[in-house]
Amino acid sequence: MATYITLGKFTEQGMRGIQETTSRADAVREQAKKAGLEMKAIYWTQGKYDMVVLWEAPDDKTYASFGLKVAKAGNVRFQTMRAFDRDEMADILSKLGCEPATDDEAPSRRHNAPST
Repeated sequence: MATYITLGKFTEQGMRGIQETTSRADAVREQAKKAGLEMKAIYWTQGKYDMVVLWEAPDDKTYASFGLKVAKAGNVRFQTMRAFDRDEMADILSKLGCEPATDDEAPSRRHNAPST
């Protein structure tokens, strides 16, 4: 499954119905399951974004179509980033002809990295 991180901002419509945000999130979680996705976590936040959501989906097309369905409801505008775990990043690096640093080498290759 692919991982996605969504940063969301309430629209004016979403703010008018703010009291329903947790029940809307529950409904979206259920709709996601039916569409083959999983909402792993949702956090309401302070600052530039009103929420952060962590998703898993089988592929980009599945996530994109579901994201458009959620956006169409008009309560939240969002930005989504595809996220890669360590193994996926190692695979990406291998396709570049790079070998990822081993755990022993990694701290010395980073600037100001604390030693572990």
